[in-house]
Amino acid sequence: MIIGVPKEVKSCESRVALIPSSVKTLVNKDNIVYIQKDAGAAIGFSDDQYESAGAKIIETAKEVYDKAEIIVKVNEPQKEEYELLKSNQTLLTFFHLAIEPELTQVLLKKKITAIAYETIEKEDGTRPVLFPMSEIAGRMAVQVGSRYLENPHGGIGKLIGGVPGVYPARVLIIGAGVVGTNAAKIAIGMGANVTVIDVNPEKLSWIDNKFNGKVSTAISNEYNLEKFIKRADLVIGAVLIPSKKAPIIVKEYMVKEMKEGSVIVDVSIDQGGIFETIEKPRSLDDPTFKKYGVVHYAVPNIPSCVGRTATISLNNYTMPYIEKLVSKGFIAAVKSTPELYKGINTYKGKLTNPYAAKALGITYSELSMLIGF
Repeated sequence: MIIGVPKEVKSCESRVALIPSSVKTLVNKDNIVYIQKDAGAAIGFSDDQYESAGAKIIETAKEVYDKAEIIVKVNEPQKEEYELLKSNQTLLTFFHLAIEPELTQVLLKKKITAIAYETIEKEDGTRPVLFPMSEIAGRMAVQVGSRYLENPHGGIGKLIGGVPGVYPARVLIIGAGVVGTNAAKIAIGMGANVTVIDVNPEKLSWIDNKFNGKVSTAISNEYNLEKFIKRADLVIGAVLIPSKKAPIIVKEYMVKEMKEGSVIVDVSIDQGGIFETIEKPRSLDDPTFKKYGVVHYAVPNIPSCVGRTATISLNNYTMPYIEKLVSKGFIAAVKSTPELYKGINTYKGKLTNPYAAKALGITYSELSMLIGF
């Protein structure tokens, strides 16, 4: 197989789809890997390292797309990359198609086989490739929120862990999944007063046991949201409804009631966001805005802040699937790997993700009928 790795072009994105050790594994199995020049330079993976691993370095993204059968990325293709996609290519990356109508149409028109990392799902409901980025995003959310509570960044000037004689910051985490759990872990470690809310009481029970009662928990409903948001210094949105657009949970009137100089970090923004006051995602070079005196942080690619850690962790989870695809071929790999089957979002001009189809109003096609499964 011929595999291509273009340099990511999303604003301030530092991650790269393959690391040198992954390249070596693929090349040793008789695959050809093309890496765009300086694709990993920002996080310490030099072209020399890639060449030593067996990759071929080429100058432009166009050359990568022109040569490769399989394109491996981190972020969904940006508008300037649409024209580079070739008909019938296979593309592995994070897509979030439920909020990407234009990109979805491009994939369908070009008959791209789109394998979305975030929809690869095991029988127990876990999402193995989304998991490491959720871990990092949850942990980073508290670091980011702590920074924006500082006066120079527009916050009220509160140390998240307080000091003796001064009460620590109150952190409200909405969602008790992977992001929320990791956010709670870091917030507790920093000494904050932490509350986690979720609609699922079993998840809250798990949180209570995991943290030995050090985290307060409550059912997520409008009454509790309003009560806890009023006194929170930092609110973290950590809600994921797999493959669907995130619901608006925090209404505008609730944000109006928040304290001046408090901070919102919406990790759910990559699925559309849960705060009514956030109309669109921000970027790492312009990550925040203030509304009603509250600092809003809404960056969808938070893990790129720690690009090297995120890239290595991502490779740990993506490589087993990439290896299956290149060794068995698409059809055999999908038929033998149920979680990979669920990762296929488009195939030969058909939309095969039912949730994206519903969100975008596009006809859904069952993948099994297309591949004779």
